[in-house]
Amino acid sequence: MELWPCLAAALLLLLLLVQLSRAAEFYAKVALYCALCFTVSAVASLVCLLRHGGRTVENMSIIGWFVRSFKYFYGLRFEVRDPRRLQEARPCVIVSNHQSILDMMGLMEVLPERCVQIAKRELLFLGPVGLIMYLGGVFFINRQRSSTAMTVMADLGERMLKVWIYPEGTRNDNGDLLPFKKGAFYLAVQAQVPIVPVVYSSFSSFYNTKKKFFTSGTVTVQVLEAIPTSGLTAADVPALVDTCHRAMRTTFLHISKTPQENGATAGSGVQPAQ
Repeated sequence: MELWPCLAAALLLLLLLVQLSRAAEFYAKVALYCALCFTVSAVASLVCLLRHGGRTVENMSIIGWFVRSFKYFYGLRFEVRDPRRLQEARPCVIVSNHQSILDMMGLMEVLPERCVQIAKRELLFLGPVGLIMYLGGVFFINRQRSSTAMTVMADLGERMLKVWIYPEGTRNDNGDLLPFKKGAFYLAVQAQVPIVPVVYSSFSSFYNTKKKFFTSGTVTVQVLEAIPTSGLTAADVPALVDTCHRAMRTTFLHISKTPQENGATAGSGVQPAQ
């Protein structure tokens, strides 16, 4: 029996085992993350009920304490730039990009006090996860019924302090930003409060669902300068959306460390929005 075919077969087998091992590690880490979410949600729900007795945005400080511990299980670091822009004592609409199930960890690193969140209604039915979101004051909207979503947004516009919204509307890991939906911007204009964009760098250098790897890494979080809406009307919303999207996309490409799948290269001639 010739040596080369045996070596080639052994090499192929080794490569297959390495690939399977990486995929197995990926699924194991994702499973652990989901298990952490459900377990911590159950424990945090009990703590929130004992501490505050029910649903209130004040519970977010308790939830954040639990969630911020997740990063130590995965060797993740969050480098936050200009966080003071989120801490100013004024109402605002905060918009950020939405990449994966890991976004919750990044959210809790910078979530300001008394900031409510908008989430799709389906999350309310995820057992203890839905319960802890409800107790944390999250507002749930039915994306299939625009009238319900508009009612929630109008209610927030009347009594809001700070609101955190993902304007892409869904998770997106394609290496770029999706077009923004306009709800967050109508809300900001209606309430005449500024928009504060928050940009998270791409997770693709350490977390990739297509290539099945999940390693340690660093996420850069850039808080951009507030975009004023004073004096604007509903007719100005399309231009407002475009301004915000361009600023966030430029920053995203600049702070992300890996080439983007659409052909743009992070940091190649683009500068972060000021």
